[in-house]
Amino acid sequence: MSDFNFEDHSHRRYNPFTGDWLQVSPHRGKRPWQGQEEDTAEAQKPTYDEKCYLCPGNTRINGEKNPDYNGAYVFQNDFGALTSDIPQGEMSEGEFFKAKSERGICKVICFSPRHDLTIPELDVEAITKVVELWKKEYQELGSKDFINHVQIFENKGPVMGCSNPHPHGQIWAQESIPVEPAKKQVKFGEYYQKYGRSMVLDYVYEELKKGERILFENEYFVGLVPFWAVWPFEAMIAPKTHIASLADMDEGQMAALADAYRQLAIMYDNMFKVSFPYSAGIHQAPTDGQNHPEWDLHMVFYPPLLRSATVKKFMVGYEMLANPQRDITAESAVKILKGQPKEHYKV
Repeated sequence: MSDFNFEDHSHRRYNPFTGDWLQVSPHRGKRPWQGQEEDTAEAQKPTYDEKCYLCPGNTRINGEKNPDYNGAYVFQNDFGALTSDIPQGEMSEGEFFKAKSERGICKVICFSPRHDLTIPELDVEAITKVVELWKKEYQELGSKDFINHVQIFENKGPVMGCSNPHPHGQIWAQESIPVEPAKKQVKFGEYYQKYGRSMVLDYVYEELKKGERILFENEYFVGLVPFWAVWPFEAMIAPKTHIASLADMDEGQMAALADAYRQLAIMYDNMFKVSFPYSAGIHQAPTDGQNHPEWDLHMVFYPPLLRSATVKKFMVGYEMLANPQRDITAESAVKILKGQPKEHYKV
């Protein structure tokens, strides 16, 4: 019998950030595919669309008119999943029936006035304006006495449920800390209590030493594929120095995060020569008024495409009933991503 090889043989990997396990089955990448394939046809978008609710100067569905903005622009979501004007309520009946009201504020952030440009097609200066607005919103929303968590995220592409092609993201701020960041809060807290250091930074330093999963780095941030990545081309942008949240970032760090965001997004688009879909978001310290030395901001990217622009990864069956599973190793994904040109394929 041959020796065990992580690139060929089934194995499990542990995610210390959440405590979850992942099944890796690299041999499955060789199987033929006869399942669903996505449509890759991309309509040529205009720079301005008079029917778009997010374009400058247009009237949204609630009757409000967007200003003629020339950079990043944010407004309260007209159909927010969370609202602040609800009465408090709670139900608790024994061990099985528990519920509580949840107040919050949802916002939409337009990345650019241009209807036809996505993050990898913007310059670093324009993306820095987005990061600056993220910081402003995190601080302002987090200062409200009922907001304990601010989730900033982007869904890119219709395959990820994006309902409007104008380049934009969202901000959901709420009373409770949601499930995924709450898992990290527990693990980061345990690690800090044990070692007196940040788990995120210690992990980044170990990955930099190994080098095999590093995609790029700049003065303040590292782009990498986590050892425990679930999605085929999942990636993370993490800091090289302590940054608990956007509130701690200076101008240089915000520009560096913008640069890293753009670099990774270009890698994605260049891989299959399409506007690469993903869900991405920032995990950072809660806004509960407490100090959080255990936290370091990091941005995670969950893209669904697997073998090509037309074949995506489905989280079904075993993934829904047992635990996540992937068909290519994190190390293989790094080689593919790092092999992409540095300039966007449309240039």
